[in-house]
Amino acid sequence: MSIIWIDIWNMQNNSKAKTIINRCFNVGSSIATICEANMNSSVLQYKNCWKWGHIASVCHIQEVKCVKCNGPHQTIHYCHFAWCCKANDKINPPRLEIKKGELCPYSFRCLNCKGDYQADSPDCPFWKHRFNKKWHTKEYTKLQEN
Repeated sequence: MSIIWIDIWNMQNNSKAKTIINRCFNVGSSIATICEANMNSSVLQYKNCWKWGHIASVCHIQEVKCVKCNGPHQTIHYCHFAWCCKANDKINPPRLEIKKGELCPYSFRCLNCKGDYQADSPDCPFWKHRFNKKWHTKEYTKLQEN
């Protein structure tokens, strides 16, 4: 037995979903029936600022943020703009510039929990609790108090 989840998004009174619920179709030599399921209530992560629990229309951050370093650039430009990938001969030991195509040897910093991974990592506690709105509300309240 296998379970396959498919989200169907439509705005007209679920008309598309209603037409396929309880219908059967063949998958190889098996017959599958489409059943209705409860909607999941996951907490959204906005892909512009990488914070959890809001969407574009309520985001207070107007510029794009990098998921890896929280810098004011798109993630695809990380190695071009990130401080850790730039040469710096004023520090000891001096840091060499990361060449194009090489992976960054430095650890990332999650802007949500400050962990050593990028903000959309499954290692982040915010990601692990993405189906728990109460947990997210409590954690963001704690962060704002600090």
